[in-house]
Amino acid sequence: MIIGSIKDGIVIDHIPAGRAMELYKYLNLEHADCEVAIIKNAQSKKLGRKDVLKINEILDINYELLGYIAPDITVNIIRDGQKAQKLHPGLPETITDMIKCKNPRCITTTEQELPQIFKLTDKENGVYRCLYCDTIASR
Repeated sequence: MIIGSIKDGIVIDHIPAGRAMELYKYLNLEHADCEVAIIKNAQSKKLGRKDVLKINEILDINYELLGYIAPDITVNIIRDGQKAQKLHPGLPETITDMIKCKNPRCITTTEQELPQIFKLTDKENGVYRCLYCDTIASR
């Protein structure tokens, strides 16, 4: 398999195996006008198996979303064929409008113009709770 090198772009590495398509969807990469390579089930010393996304353009990416979906990922920014920056997004303190509260009595179900805000309450276990009703978000 040959996947070309990137001159200017983004490589999202250490995605847990099988989750690359989820990131592709959430990042709206189907609407991008650039080349996107999805590498699934690549061998990894760190994870055993991993997925990788290679984007052949530098896009404005929601790092909060990346950190929530896969907190152990690595984001490499490539400029002029060289790694210019390496990021580890991690779990964000708050998440807005990425997940919906499952509590039918939450104010966000009746007041739909309210943003869906979840706060990180247990960093070790990655637990988020709704800011309005304290319901635990399902991952």
